[in-house]
Parts: sequence; C-alpha cells; structure tokens
Amino acid sequence: MRTSRTVVLALLISLIAQGCFFARIRNGGTSFAQTESSPVSTSTPQPESPAPLPTATPIPASTQLPKPEPLSSVRVIASEGNLYIRRGPGTEYNRIGLLKKGESAQVIGQDVLSKWVQVIIPNTEYTGWISLLTPFTKLEGNLKLVESFTFTDWPEPAYIKNCTEHDLIIGPNELYLYNLFTNSRYLNEVQVDPGVYDIYDLFLPDEPKIQTVDVQEGETVYITVDGNGTEHLCP
Repeated sequence: MRTSRTVVLALLISLIAQGCFFARIRNGGTSFAQTESSPVSTSTPQPESPAPLPTATPIPASTQLPKPEPLSSVRVIASEGNLYIRRGPGTEYNRIGLLKKGESAQVIGQDVLSKWVQVIIPNTEYTGWISLLTPFTKLEGNLKLVESFTFTDWPEPAYIKNCTEHDLIIGPNELYLYNLFTNSRYLNEVQVDPGVYDIYDLFLPDEPKIQTVDVQEGETVYITVDGNGTEHLCP
C-alpha cells in the first residue's frame, strides 16, 4: 500500500514539473528548435559597390583656323603727287607699283633702319614700300601701332656705262659720265638707283638728248651711241 502511494506521489511530482517547463516556454523561454535552425551569422556584410561614374567625353579640339589679327588703321596717302612703290625700303630697289595722287594704301609694316613703310599695293595681293621722306607723302594714323622689322633682302646694284667718245650727263640727277677713254679709272661708269634716266651729249651744241633708259636692279646699261649717231663698242 505504501509502495502504491509512493508511485502516485512520484507521478504527481513529474506532472507538476512538466507543467512548469512548458509554462516557461510559453512565457518567452528559449526554444531549442529556434536555436538550432536559425544560427546567428558572424560574417561582416559587404557594402554595396557604388554605381560607376559616367565616362567624360573629351571636347574635340576646334578645327577653325585662328582669326587673323586685324590690320592697323594706318594709311599712307599720295597727297601732292604720284608715289613709287618699291620692292624694298630704299630707292635702290626696283619700282613695282605706283600710288597715284589722291590714292591711299594700307600700312602693314615699317623698316627699323629707314623711314619707309610697307604697304598693300591697291587692288592687288602684293606688298611694297613707300618712303615717308618725300613731301608727296601724307600719313594717317599712329605709326607706333605698326610692327617694325629689318628688311634683309638686299638690293642688287645697277649701273650706267658710257661707251662713247663723248662725255655725257644723266638726268634728272645731273650725273656726269666721262667718255670711254677714262675707263681705266672707272669714270665712265656710275652706279644709279633703278629708274628712268635721260642721257645727254655734252660734246655737242645744245647738249642733245641721246636716249632714255629704264634701269633695273642688277643691270648695267651701256650707252653705245653718241649725239652724232656714231656707234661704239664697249671695251
């Protein structure tokens, strides 16, 4: 009888203990099923890669030609007469154009060694030089705004040589030219600037004009006929 009570009492204690266990589970106790099936991750989350930036498109280099620098406002005017335009800054250069009285030309440069300016020959694409020393020249504008440079294409000398037996005079410069018998002393030859010259015979009355010559750079003009029409050869 005592053994039966003991068994019953043990069963009762066991039931009470199980009831407390399940009550603890319902009140927030730890679930072994949840602990095994949902392990806590210990790895560090990787940050999201930022979106790639758009690649910049290079701006194409300009294909336009650079704008030319504006020409100066300086002009030279043939105010009192015609002006020769020469190949270089000096009377020893060939004449390559003419600026008529009242006409003007655009100044684009000036020579550092002389009072000559480089101009655009009117109605052409060529350039030439005009002297500022002549009274026929008038300048408009500020010449200090015009570029200066040294013209290095030096002129070739030109000559007139007397091959006659008469002394001659050359106009309009009144250059005296001795006859050929003075050839040993080169007195029958003279260096001149390119241009037009009249030749006169000094050995005849009234000093008649023999001929008119047009001398160019690098040229020697030989006078072989005197005022009588006698022809001679240059030695």
